[in-house]
Amino acid sequence: MEELKVDKHIQYILSIEKEKDSFMALTMEHLRMNGAYWGLTTLDILQNIATVDQNEVISWIMSCWDEESGGFAGNVGHDPHLLYTLSAVQILALLNRLDILNVDMVSKYVSGLQNVDGSFSGDVWGEVDTRFSYCAICCLSILRSLDKINVAKAVDYIVSCKNLDGGFGCTPGGESHAGQIFCCVGALSITGSLHHIDKDLLGWWLCERQCSDGGLCGRPEKLSDVCYSWWVLSSLIMIDRVHWIDKNKLTKFILNCQDCENGGISDRPDDAVDVYHTYFGVAGLSLMEYPGLKTIDPAYALPVDVVNRFFFPE
Repeated sequence: MEELKVDKHIQYILSIEKEKDSFMALTMEHLRMNGAYWGLTTLDILQNIATVDQNEVISWIMSCWDEESGGFAGNVGHDPHLLYTLSAVQILALLNRLDILNVDMVSKYVSGLQNVDGSFSGDVWGEVDTRFSYCAICCLSILRSLDKINVAKAVDYIVSCKNLDGGFGCTPGGESHAGQIFCCVGALSITGSLHHIDKDLLGWWLCERQCSDGGLCGRPEKLSDVCYSWWVLSSLIMIDRVHWIDKNKLTKFILNCQDCENGGISDRPDDAVDVYHTYFGVAGLSLMEYPGLKTIDPAYALPVDVVNRFFFPE
């Protein structure tokens, strides 16, 4: 079995920032905040967060803050959205700089996106998705401001998205999908509401996502993809059913998706690498306690020591 090419992956992540005119950089311009979260969290899991200029990162993050709404955009000059607001808060938690946030304004922005039925819109344009429920709940929990929303209604809405197969969709009646399942299980875990889940039924659906090559897929009859090493595995851990998959086969699959020469991890072997799959591959290995990696929290998607820091400040 290949070993994790830690040094190569560090070099790859650090090189991304220098390629601002590349095709990949231009296609990701609108979600650069997410990309920064993926890259920086990977560096921290690899125990190399000190390799970046943290002041420069913080300065850029705050330049993406919309003072009028209180939310964060995906990049300078773009519109604020819950997806990017969570990533910004996660990065500041990672760098131990939550102190620079105007917590009241950020919390007001997030809570203001809750709808009457308990769901959340992603931004002022009103799209509803259980991803946004997770973003809001995770973000407010990190800021210790969950009391700003109606948690009971938020939980009820998520439960209304549960399907007969035990999984969850993006809205009531939506198809079960591993990414949505993580969002719903993560939100229910953070709010202490996992009792709403049929753990055996959902665990069975999730473990059935392991393919013959050892990788995991997001829905039945789909190809394996490294990113589901996070979405599926974290959900299984939160419902205490992770022992239902073959971790050795999954580890081998992730390691076979590495670019051993230039660093980075792809969705499946021999495809082009990107920071998204690099993060989720390394995070998946962390969940499986791969040697030398920091332990990541399956609900907050941040290293456990970071989560402990904002909940148990010295």
